[in-house]
Amino acid sequence: MITYLEFEKPVAELETRIKELKASAGEGTVNIDAEVKKLEAKVEAQLKAIYAKLTPWQKTQVARHPARPHLKDITAALITDFTPLAGDRKFGEDCAIIGGPGRFRGRPVMVMGHEKGSDTASRLKHNFGMAKPEGYRKAVRLMEMADRFGLPVISFVDTSGAFPGIHAEERGQAEAIARSTEACLKLGTPMVAAIVGEGGSGGAVALATANRIIMLEHSVYAVISPEGCASILWRTSDKAADAAAAMKQTAQDLKALNLIDVIVPEPVGGAHRSPQAAIKMLGDAVETQLATMDGMGADAVRDDRRAKFLAMGR
Repeated sequence: MITYLEFEKPVAELETRIKELKASAGEGTVNIDAEVKKLEAKVEAQLKAIYAKLTPWQKTQVARHPARPHLKDITAALITDFTPLAGDRKFGEDCAIIGGPGRFRGRPVMVMGHEKGSDTASRLKHNFGMAKPEGYRKAVRLMEMADRFGLPVISFVDTSGAFPGIHAEERGQAEAIARSTEACLKLGTPMVAAIVGEGGSGGAVALATANRIIMLEHSVYAVISPEGCASILWRTSDKAADAAAAMKQTAQDLKALNLIDVIVPEPVGGAHRSPQAAIKMLGDAVETQLATMDGMGADAVRDDRRAKFLAMGR
């Protein structure tokens, strides 16, 4: 069952009408195929029109849609022989970040990313994709292993931010994020980061300081959530839409500012409507970006990444 966003109400009404027609056709002999096709064409046209002019706040809502492809969906579709590795060898396991070696279209790689969960039980298990220090220290362990064995790293980012709880702070959340960011920068193998939903704050940067950064068309990437920004600037989260526009957090804004490299198109109506098609396009984009770094040595990879980040804002 599709979860409709507020601005998708016209589409919801049309699709409800299609369901009613199909249900009534099963009870009688009236042929409603022509009417159904007409309504389906109208739905597609409505979706194209709506998604062509989404505001930054509406894009934020799309990026948070519960049916968007999650890390587990992506690894199941794109990664073979995937072996998730657990623990940071210092404190414990963090299920918000999942990672391990596998094969991406025949190429041995190290994969890691945020997992938000898809139902109540799994969201609680994965802490809604908000990692604690042990999650980022696990990421460091995986990157060091990738460096040791010459494996390219692919990260899939989807988090509202690192977990802000007191226990995470006691265990050194800021230091763990900084170490993970440092590990990205020191990595001697190519790294491609894909923002697939929300890219929130340092919790996202810690897994996205890569040679190539790509974003799904309706994903967002910012230093803080729109609600958090609005609460600081206007003392109310009611101004979240204004904050979303001001922060330039959409893929289109970030590409214009040269902060990301590629925008990956999504199916009509967003990735949540056709997850497998979206994952296929995402995989093609990752493969293309990895190919641009084939044959580069460790020093060249580090220099490429360093030049990319030093050029930002200049």
